[in-house]
Amino acid sequence: MLWVSLRLPRLALEVYTRGEAELFERLPFAVYESHGSRRWVHDCNACARAQGVYAGMAVSAALALCAELQIRPRDHAAEAQALGELALWATQFTSAVSLQPPDALLLEVEGSLRLFGGIAPLHQRLLGGLEALGHAYVQALAPTPLGAWLLACAGHEAPVLTHETLAGALRPLPLERLPLAAERLAALRGLGLRSIGDCLRLPRAGLARRLGAELVDLLDRMLGTRPDPRPRFEPPARFDARLPLPVEIANCEALLFPLRRLLLGLEGFLLGRGAAAQRLHVGLWHQGGGSTELDIGLVAPSRDPAHLLALTREHLERLTLAAPIEALTLRVEHLVPLAAEHRDLFAAPKVAHQDWQALVERLRARLGEDAVHGLAPLPDHRPECAWRAAAPGTHIAAPEYPPRPLWLVDPPRALSTHRGAPCLEGAPLTLLHGPERIETGWWEDHAAARDYFVARTLDGARVWLYRERRPDAPWFIQGVWA
Repeated sequence: MLWVSLRLPRLALEVYTRGEAELFERLPFAVYESHGSRRWVHDCNACARAQGVYAGMAVSAALALCAELQIRPRDHAAEAQALGELALWATQFTSAVSLQPPDALLLEVEGSLRLFGGIAPLHQRLLGGLEALGHAYVQALAPTPLGAWLLACAGHEAPVLTHETLAGALRPLPLERLPLAAERLAALRGLGLRSIGDCLRLPRAGLARRLGAELVDLLDRMLGTRPDPRPRFEPPARFDARLPLPVEIANCEALLFPLRRLLLGLEGFLLGRGAAAQRLHVGLWHQGGGSTELDIGLVAPSRDPAHLLALTREHLERLTLAAPIEALTLRVEHLVPLAAEHRDLFAAPKVAHQDWQALVERLRARLGEDAVHGLAPLPDHRPECAWRAAAPGTHIAAPEYPPRPLWLVDPPRALSTHRGAPCLEGAPLTLLHGPERIETGWWEDHAAARDYFVARTLDGARVWLYRERRPDAPWFIQGVWA
């Protein structure tokens, strides 16, 4: 097996700053921990460190040193949620994703190497995706999950691909890297041990007698001589992500940057499920309570973040914010299966079809979903009753009727006659086909008893005419063939 460990050392900061990272590169920002009345800096950004703030410093001292310091309490629940959302995104690379709280993921990737073309392309996509999501990371690659995690915690990012080289990479690490209780570490130091290599040099039986089987089990799992099964992360049936904004935003254009990061997370989730979304629910959460909801429907299922962001932009441009926004949510309730596209050497690309769908989606986003619709047939012989408005892309088998014109004249237009023959704008029409008798709807208020004809105008256009089945009934034009 081959494991990738992804450690997020700045996660406590990122749950606040990821939605507006560029702004917080220019502002001193810190997250603090507290216990009773004591408060101290847990982490801070580069701008704060440049002004003398550091982890472990008392909050009062940090504020005295840097008056413009923006400081927030550490949010453990938000960190856990962010780690879970990142695990969702990571399922696009492998189904074997394991949480390593509070700030790391483990991915077993050996089974995915052929899919991605080897370890280098997979690595590139994985780490590039993390950067696009706004996460700082330390990664390590090793044949055991515990070994990969220990190397990531130590900042050892050079790939370790075999069990033989794993022990050599782990030996220099200090004992404190091992996930052991403080009293167990103190007992090891009492024996004069300072590094993992010191432990590996001692006989396992002696270690077990002096310090218990826990340490020996840990070392064996670390080196791969004992199995180390990890519980798999189970993705939920729907996507539901939240991104707090570090400062309230009153400009819809400024929401696009954090929205893009939410959509990138959605893309990873959908790739892992082999699915796409046909409806997005975007929540804009206002300062002081309440939210504005955007319900974004798609003509065709998609998971392309650039396309989904363009549609969301169209909806935002029609929106006036009632109050500044302090958080964003993105939810997809129902997933639509979407098979991966296969490239065909000879087949023409589906560009025209995709362009048509994109145009319809932009029009619906700009004008409203009710303003743009498709047509679906109904089993009724009366032309004005034989269709209904439907969502674009809806496919319903049409009943078997004689040829019908594309364009209907609504309401039908009365025609003049010359010696009993119908005329259009004074020019006589030549009847080509008919009559087609339509007699139905007698059980409704608008029953029809008509004879339909196909006629030709002097310039060669074909039109659809009818007249009621009664003496001296006038002629009407109801349709035109394109």
